[in-house]
Amino acid sequence: MASKIIPDDLITTINDFKSTSNGQMINIHGKEYATVAHRVAVLRRNLGAKLSITTEVVSITDNKVVVKATGSISGVVIATGHAEEDRKASRINSTSALENAETSAVGRMAAFLGVTNDNIASAEEVSLAIEQQDKKLQAAMKELKAVSHAGSYQQWLTNYKTFLAELKSKNPIGYQGFMEQFTSIKNQLKSKGVLQ
Repeated sequence: MASKIIPDDLITTINDFKSTSNGQMINIHGKEYATVAHRVAVLRRNLGAKLSITTEVVSITDNKVVVKATGSISGVVIATGHAEEDRKASRINSTSALENAETSAVGRMAAFLGVTNDNIASAEEVSLAIEQQDKKLQAAMKELKAVSHAGSYQQWLTNYKTFLAELKSKNPIGYQGFMEQFTSIKNQLKSKGVLQ
């Protein structure tokens, strides 16, 4: 027999999240967002085995993935969250759309449980949206792929140095995604003999 939900459990969890979020938030364009990992860690620390998080693939096609996350406390459904990812939206989504949708769905469910700083979106969701809309980043990647010799590579680094420093400080998750692409392209340029 499942134990009854004690409202104080959830209130304690929410208060713990708010009191431990300092230093755990990511600033994206001047707003603070919690990562899904931090939300889940606080939920587990406070609710332990009372909390059940389940995910379900609602639909999956060649282009899109939709995932639903359900949060139950002591067997009672308290909140759900949905997320949709487009496989063509980013390089990361081309291989990990299902994983990103699952993470986002869990983050949204946690936010609907009240584990949020008034931003339902997680840092991961906001960062991905920014990455998808950031035409300058896409232009930078296109130009990097077109590098034909060491001099043009150095020019590329000079042209994008300020932009990349700004991206790193304002959008660390987006910067991490960029670095994955950058490393891959740089390795391709090395294998072609363009770079040493």
